Amino acid sequence: MRAYLEIWDVASDTSHLVMEVDRHIEAPNFTADGQALIVNCDGRLYRVPLDDPRLIPIDTGQQDRINNDHGPSPDGQWLAFCDKSLTGQTGLFVMPLAGGTARQVVLGLPSWFHGWDPSGDGLIYAGVRGQGAQRQFAILRADLRSGAEDVLITGTGHYDGPEMTADGRWIWFNSNRSGPMALWRMRADGCGVQQMTDGTQDDWFPHPSPDGLHLCYLAYERGTEGHPFGVDVDLRLMPLAGGPSRLLRRIHGGQGCLNGPCWSPDGLRFAYVHYQ
Repeated sequence: MRAYLEIWDVASDTSHLVMEVDRHIEAPNFTADGQALIVNCDGRLYRVPLDDPRLIPIDTGQQDRINNDHGPSPDGQWLAFCDKSLTGQTGLFVMPLAGGTARQVVLGLPSWFHGWDPSGDGLIYAGVRGQGAQRQFAILRADLRSGAEDVLITGTGHYDGPEMTADGRWIWFNSNRSGPMALWRMRADGCGVQQMTDGTQDDWFPHPSPDGLHLCYLAYERGTEGHPFGVDVDLRLMPLAGGPSRLLRRIHGGQGCLNGPCWSPDGLRFAYVHYQ
């Protein structure tokens, strides 16, 4: 397994190789200053300085089953991540960006982090809630301090990958609520749900750019079950206001390539991983 960590520059339509490693790194996030990336690898988190690319461990204490759902707060002080070493199922935690003691933000399990409220006061995530036959996927928001949880949308289909636009008006997500897995958006309160892609492919993990112009995402072959690793997928870009998307490149991987928030703070670049 060889992983290639790259940055796509939107203006020049080119990709720059940051680092290649013989390890399974996943889901790069930019730090708030734009000077480094954060990735997960083998259940831990690592910082990758862009001026000297290498994997620098971030201290996560006992938590060593961290997945690819992670991202720094808008002010660069905190890091949200998901781990199941202490909870059995995937739980949502926050700790200082430099590392240290983490606290579980919400008690509901499972919970999968996907983004911050632009104010930095809340977390946007997917989860499964309810009991027995009433148990369903949902998109949720939690207050960072109290952990109070609001269910924004739920249903019998799959709901995943929520991320809020920088102006706080919209939450993008992927769902098969109408049939094929497609990209959707809704108002920040869960109202005004709109389908934004046509379902000709199975679309996952929408990421709105901070400048409000673009949205990048992964597209699987139509009929793919879930979001597996080890397949060829399309890296695509579309206008954030809606409209046709375009293919940037076809890459090998799927799961782990583009799971978490991936844009640079200025909205000019985004980071991703592909594999060989």
